[in-house]
Amino acid sequence: MPYSVLDLSPVPQGATQAEALANTAALARHAEALGYRRYWMAEHHNMVGIASAATAVLIGHVAGATSTIRVGAGGIMLPNHAPLMVAEAFGTLATLYPDRIDLGLGRAPGTDMATARALRRGLSGGDTFPQDVVELMGFLGEAEEGQSVRAVPGAGTHVPIWMLGSSLFGAQLAAHLGLPYAFASHFAPAALDDAIATYRAGYRPSAVNPEPKFMLAINVFAADTDAQGERLRTSMQQAFLNLRRGQPGYLPAPVDDITAIASPAELAMVEQALSVSAVGSKATVGAALERLIARYAPDEVILTGQIHDHAARMKSFAIAAEVLGG
Repeated sequence: MPYSVLDLSPVPQGATQAEALANTAALARHAEALGYRRYWMAEHHNMVGIASAATAVLIGHVAGATSTIRVGAGGIMLPNHAPLMVAEAFGTLATLYPDRIDLGLGRAPGTDMATARALRRGLSGGDTFPQDVVELMGFLGEAEEGQSVRAVPGAGTHVPIWMLGSSLFGAQLAAHLGLPYAFASHFAPAALDDAIATYRAGYRPSAVNPEPKFMLAINVFAADTDAQGERLRTSMQQAFLNLRRGQPGYLPAPVDDITAIASPAELAMVEQALSVSAVGSKATVGAALERLIARYAPDEVILTGQIHDHAARMKSFAIAAEVLGG
């Protein structure tokens, strides 16, 4: 089964944004050597702990730092952008790096409402996401005779588009348009089962994608021992808690006892949100991945891991590759 990486370019406490971006390029080269198929980055704004806001720019940097791995967005938050500008950006990337660029599209703003308004300045509002997706697909397809507005570069590049989602809306739209579908199960798994069923049952074959294709997102915190893996996970647990508390910040250092800084109710919420995870030693992570793959039968998995220490993060992805590629 193909396995891929989702990276938010986390900025750990005590590190700089420049270091975070350098870590992303290093992890991408590492992932390529380990046999990962894709390296995706996600658009988030106004978050000091995430350095992937200018996602298309970072995709170009990572594609230039690697040779064969597919590089893309998981995803671009389309309501923040005009479809033509996205087509031009990804058409340019596809022209520079042929057959290596992916474009995942999300419907959420990827930020708070004040920042969303700043990103959407001059737009009238309203949910035009389905129409915007179709318009974007048109710009990346073959230009038609007499077409007055074209994406240059972009037209004719046929950049592969994925639909992203954490609800039934994305599943229904992906099925209707005949697009591959990636579910945000790594932080919002509540509707996962229903979304998969909806997508597969309602899928309408397209010329590019005759069969449905589902990607499952999984958190992985792998280390030499189960205890070490659990400790690595506390950084993401804290980051998630801080976000829910309205106090987003840098990626926290791991702690020995997460119960000392979070209430039982908060921990229950975090456990539910991060339940699609594989945590621990190679054997434990392997068993967890096997269970998740057997339950959801994805066509591909994409792994993410908000790990404070860069070396530990590199090792975690190496262990996961040993499991999935072995």
